[in-house]
Amino acid sequence: MMERLEGLVAAPFTPMHPDGTLNLDAVEPYAAMLARNGVIGAFVGGTTGESLSLASEERMLLTEAWTDAAPDGLRVIVHAGAESLEEARMLAGHAAACGAFGVASMPPTFFKPAGVDGLVAWCAAVAEAADGRPFYYYHIPSLTGVHAAMAEFLPVAAERIANLAGVKYTGEDLNDFSLTLDACGDRFDVLYGRDETLLAGLALGARGAVGSTYNFAAPLYLQLMEALAAGKLDTARDLQRTSRQMIAALRDVSDSFLPAAKAVMAMVGVDCGSVRPPLPALAPEQVEAVRESLARLGFEEFRNR
Repeated sequence: MMERLEGLVAAPFTPMHPDGTLNLDAVEPYAAMLARNGVIGAFVGGTTGESLSLASEERMLLTEAWTDAAPDGLRVIVHAGAESLEEARMLAGHAAACGAFGVASMPPTFFKPAGVDGLVAWCAAVAEAADGRPFYYYHIPSLTGVHAAMAEFLPVAAERIANLAGVKYTGEDLNDFSLTLDACGDRFDVLYGRDETLLAGLALGARGAVGSTYNFAAPLYLQLMEALAAGKLDTARDLQRTSRQMIAALRDVSDSFLPAAKAVMAMVGVDCGSVRPPLPALAPEQVEAVRESLARLGFEEFRNR
């Protein structure tokens, strides 16, 4: 039986120099900071990591940096999704060869898989290239446009993908999320992927979660999980409210969440630089607005250190 993931998995930002090239020297202190703050894994090269804005060679270099730098106990899951199946298989095989804990894949987003069977066939081909490493389907329909119900996908995929480990569920359909948990029993992970509603996912039965803000505010969410486990629902709700306010503050300064969230990393000691086009870089006054908004929320009390 594959290892179950219980706890917080950060979706790391891709560190970049001012000229937009990869800053791989930042990965080692980044990985150490995540482990130090109670994060159990790193979901590398996903949406937060701007994977589809990177060349394949860059994605492989990023994988190598994370698998080399990860301290004991920090599980590295590499997103290998691509528009080309052969590229996705190549990235999955490379991740396995580098010693990644697991491999994940979004579906292609231009020519989309046809229904559940088409999606399972795509995932099976990518998973086959991962050399037996745990495989996770990355469900994020708001960006991919692939809206297959995971409660229908998982039982079919279980019959065709020997190394299937579960789903990274970054969707808003809590009913489907709950039905997916019911469908998998204790066999698969269904990792909750919306930081601002983590409490809802935990209440429905999630054991693990993948998120962007765990990169810089893991203590906030660990406190939330502890409060819920202790039956302190009001405290857990207050902490989730702080999470929502923090995320809203980042979204308020830019058309995209990522530039502001990436700027926060410098505030916790790991400068990840800016973002790749077409995402908009922040002006200095926007960065200062983020800093001031977080200060009003008491960011110093729950930020990563």
